[in-house]
Amino acid sequence: MRDENELKIPRDRTDDYAPGAIAARQSFAREYAGSSLDHVGTYSLDPQALPGNVENFIGVAQVPIGLAGPLLVNGEHAHGDFLVPMATTEGTLVASYSRGMKLCRAAGGITTTVVDDKMQRAPVFTFPSAREARDFAGWLDEHFDEIAAAAQETTSSGRLIEIQRFFASKMLYTRFNYTTGDAAGQNMTGKATFAACAWIKQNYPGELHFLLEGQFATDKKTSVVNMLHTRGKRVVAEITLPAALVEEQMHVSTDKLFSARLKGQLGAFMSVTNNNGNHSANGITAIFIATGQDVANVAESSALYGFSELLPNGDFYASVTLPSLIVATYGGGTGLATQRECLELLGCYGTGGVHKLAEIIAATVLAGELSLGSAVVAEEWVQAHDDLGRNRP
Repeated sequence: MRDENELKIPRDRTDDYAPGAIAARQSFAREYAGSSLDHVGTYSLDPQALPGNVENFIGVAQVPIGLAGPLLVNGEHAHGDFLVPMATTEGTLVASYSRGMKLCRAAGGITTTVVDDKMQRAPVFTFPSAREARDFAGWLDEHFDEIAAAAQETTSSGRLIEIQRFFASKMLYTRFNYTTGDAAGQNMTGKATFAACAWIKQNYPGELHFLLEGQFATDKKTSVVNMLHTRGKRVVAEITLPAALVEEQMHVSTDKLFSARLKGQLGAFMSVTNNNGNHSANGITAIFIATGQDVANVAESSALYGFSELLPNGDFYASVTLPSLIVATYGGGTGLATQRECLELLGCYGTGGVHKLAEIIAATVLAGELSLGSAVVAEEWVQAHDDLGRNRP
């Protein structure tokens, strides 16, 4: 049995991202596991840029990045053709999304609309009785400006826009909703809400206790509340596809595509999923990894409302609504070397780019939904994976 001290990961309290500290951890890992770190330990980024992104740094995970596109977007923030970087190890994924993008481009492009934008922290307040909880809700309304000012002291880009209230027993569950600029904003809203709650506790005349997060923001978990009330960006992507174009490029008729859509709707309902689409998580995850997003946010970001219509002339209207897409173009992992390059490839890095990125992602998702849906109906899905998705000795 190994001594506990032998298993202590080496650290340097003066500069834990210095070459010596990194080399010590690499050596420790090699000796402990008896394996090589030749590839993990080879990288082009500057470790001194990593504080705030990772601890106990030893190297990098290299994920292949492919280009999908061109993707034609007719958005309010994203205009024109885009080459979309997708980081994945799943064969056929980039090809499938490119196929859907080709179809949509031939149809005139995908229209995108950001319809809502908010990030929240959800403190729960506890009182001696339900009536006192009800009275506190009214007090929140009366003092909203002071509460917002206390939150504002902690951030230059975040703004408290509303406090939603949900009663249960003698507790009031709240959602402090913010706009967060070009940042995703989970940490920002946590700090701002803590300051707001401190002001509330100091100034409220009655007795109360609060917990900063009552699990009602459902951070990094899918939930109905976020799908209904938005977490991150709420984005719609839509397109009308001519019947002849679908037949020509996807080898399927629009009436069969719509019939399959109805069957899928029932299947999604029966399985009680957060998504009545095909594979939104695929495209979202691949773009998240490439552009430095918090990948765990795929848990809520992949939620999708899909809607389609078979029009009287046989054309096919298709849309996706992403109700809780959490993205950033500033902060977090977006400033790291390769992630920044991918954001710059999309023209989204930095201030003012977040809604553009959200529109590009939504359009990408719609293209992927159309591609996979068509492949299933045309019975080309399995063959595509056999042709492009096999990587075995």
